[in-house]
Amino acid sequence: MTEVKKIAVIAGDGIGPEVVNEAIKVMKKTEELFGLRFEFEEGLFGGIAIDEKGTPLPADTLDMCKRADAVLLGAVGGPKWDNNSKELRPETGLLGIRKELGLFSNIRPAVVFDCLMEASTLKPEVLEGTDLIVVRELTGGIYFGEKFRRQGEAGEEAVDTCVYNVTEVERIVRQAFEVAMTRSKRLASVDKANVLETSRLWRETVNRIAPEYPEVELEHVLVDNCAMQLLRRPSSFDVIVTENMFGDILSDEAAMLTGSIGMLSSASLGEGSYGLYEPVHGSAPDIAGKGIANPIATILSVALMYRLTFGYHEAADRIEQAVKQVLDAGHRTGDIAVDPSKAIGTTEMGDLIIAAMASS
Repeated sequence: MTEVKKIAVIAGDGIGPEVVNEAIKVMKKTEELFGLRFEFEEGLFGGIAIDEKGTPLPADTLDMCKRADAVLLGAVGGPKWDNNSKELRPETGLLGIRKELGLFSNIRPAVVFDCLMEASTLKPEVLEGTDLIVVRELTGGIYFGEKFRRQGEAGEEAVDTCVYNVTEVERIVRQAFEVAMTRSKRLASVDKANVLETSRLWRETVNRIAPEYPEVELEHVLVDNCAMQLLRRPSSFDVIVTENMFGDILSDEAAMLTGSIGMLSSASLGEGSYGLYEPVHGSAPDIAGKGIANPIATILSVALMYRLTFGYHEAADRIEQAVKQVLDAGHRTGDIAVDPSKAIGTTEMGDLIIAAMASS
């Protein structure tokens, strides 16, 4: 009998509960189709946790995540909490949960579906063949460095410190090489080594590790050039590895190649197979509760979970094939619809994907 896998479910804020609900329906369908077994436990996180428990990351939610085999997260944040102190902002909870769970790597695929090329702002001939992954270091760099304000000669100054140690760089770079080995064996390491000391350490470390992976073609790309080339020749990239802030920006840029951030999944991983899976998009409070959010990114995050944490490759294939089948048939939520009057809702998109899974 298949082992029961424990899933910590954090719906979060805004459209989070709506898209997570569709993803869980997909997971339950895979239980039926493939004999998988899951046990779901829900917890509060983000803005709703601030409102109900006075903190974005309650201790019981963190404990629930530590007991689980994987975490499924919807979205957090919104303007309601934008003026809160740092400790009471939903985003602080995200940084905290990554640190507490040892999740140092964020993996974001960006695949352009042929049938959705018209949804992108780039020309089809530029987009054709785009299928890349951004591997972003998640727990170091300027987001976690010392921050303070002080009085300078010209008035108040603000300081954000960017720090990386060689161990942090080594582990993310090795993971990126391993990902590249499973794909086209091409790795672009992105830095700003012509200016930043942290980037010089980054590049030195990459060059030292590269001989361990002689089959992987390594390219060093400065971050500003990478940003340009993602728009000029995105299909030339396979795996991109970079530090925290650069990865945050570049992965969002890569997301827009697909036509909508609502299409992109992500995984946050540590040393083992444990992972936190979430859509790249935010909580979209302007459309929350309207039933029009795109659930595909969250559903594809489940497929990523099946591959990276559980090794359920057949079930992951079925999910991805079903998504492609539904899109090829012309079904669209509002964010990817050429004709908004023909857009379908969140639940209908989820139901169509489940029906396609059953018919494959």
